[in-house]
Amino acid sequence: MTHIPFTYMALRAGAYDLAHALYPTDALAAAAWRRATGRPALLTYLGIPARAWLDAARLRKQTLMRAVRGCDAVVVISHCAAAALRESLGHEPYVIRPGVDLRSFKPMAPRSAEPSLFCAAPANVPRKNVGLLVEAFRLVKDRHPGARLVLVRPQDPEAAKRAGVDLRAVGIEWIDPTERAGVLARAYSQAWVAVLPAVDEAFGKVLVEALACGTPVVGYAGGGIPEIIDRPGIGHLFGELEPRALAQALLEALGLAEEPATAGACRARAQEFSLERCIEAYLALYRQLLRSRDGDQRGNQRRRSRRKGTSIKA
Repeated sequence: MTHIPFTYMALRAGAYDLAHALYPTDALAAAAWRRATGRPALLTYLGIPARAWLDAARLRKQTLMRAVRGCDAVVVISHCAAAALRESLGHEPYVIRPGVDLRSFKPMAPRSAEPSLFCAAPANVPRKNVGLLVEAFRLVKDRHPGARLVLVRPQDPEAAKRAGVDLRAVGIEWIDPTERAGVLARAYSQAWVAVLPAVDEAFGKVLVEALACGTPVVGYAGGGIPEIIDRPGIGHLFGELEPRALAQALLEALGLAEEPATAGACRARAQEFSLERCIEAYLALYRQLLRSRDGDQRGNQRRRSRRKGTSIKA
């Protein structure tokens, strides 16, 4: 909260047409700037604003409510998040899904010889359920003894242990954390299946990155993940947070990876979440907000002119 005045001063110092906030606290500054300048502001909310989560921390709901009411538009990244915002605050948002750069995320390497799974989620975050994945992987190895599970090395191993991750489980390989698209694309491409067992996931961008690399995916049937894995031929959902349910989905996806049509179907699904579509959706919203502002300004000018007994042309 302490940086809000500095964000506001930075906005006032610039000649901006529109302010776009990515966090509710920044949206408070953008809303104040909007009131002072008459220029539009919008907020993209990146999580799931469920009522229980908003009520769990002091000022969390009040901050989001002030941000939502102070901006001209609110964007969420899935229909699941939109339903949560309607239920918790009674506000109707726009839905614009995150985009993936399909030029960077594409098939980059041959699939590994042995069945392999890749999970890009941080192992030290409990809700990502990497510990559950490790347990399910033991069951997968009963069917595929040579199978591998590739995970991102936790920067805090003790936190990963507290999250239930067995760091010494047989068959696990670790790669260093990275945000380099080329490294991730190679890992997705070599995997037979990419998996995200997380709960309360607003979208699941790593699944789209994997699909773009031609790799089928597995995810939990909650949050925004079913909006990605919404059809046969690209992956499987699991509906219970227990090892056998996840292992069954993984085994089915491993079978799917061997079908010739799977890679093309995965890539085609990822194209529906292209970076270009995301950019154009935001540009369309920007144009809409700016036109609305210009219309309001012309209306205000007409009203002032009528009070003064003069006329203007639109």
